Amino acid sequence: MKLRIQSINFDATEQLKAFIEKKIKKLERFSDEIIQTEVSLKVIKPDTAKNKEALVKMNLRHSEAVATKTADTFEEAIDLCAFAIEKQILKTKEKKDHISPKKIV
Repeated sequence: MKLRIQSINFDATEQLKAFIEKKIKKLERFSDEIIQTEVSLKVIKPDTAKNKEALVKMNLRHSEAVATKTADTFEEAIDLCAFAIEKQILKTKEKKDHISPKKIV
């Protein structure tokens, strides 16, 4: 899986990048169809609470999972995004498992 981290209008620390990589890698246990993940981080309004926004866009083999969350810290926003992406992956897998092949007569 390819992982691309983009921080808009600021430089993300190595510690933050390592945290993101760890969280995103954990999602691989839910699906082996993950091709690429893009993470965008930005500060919305510098002097307000809940001003850190994270966008996670994950390309799967036959679909896409996207989550955008805003929180007080980037770590919290990434946690929320990872949880939302996990639910989307499981839902996609569930749908795929329920589709039965057509019977040949």
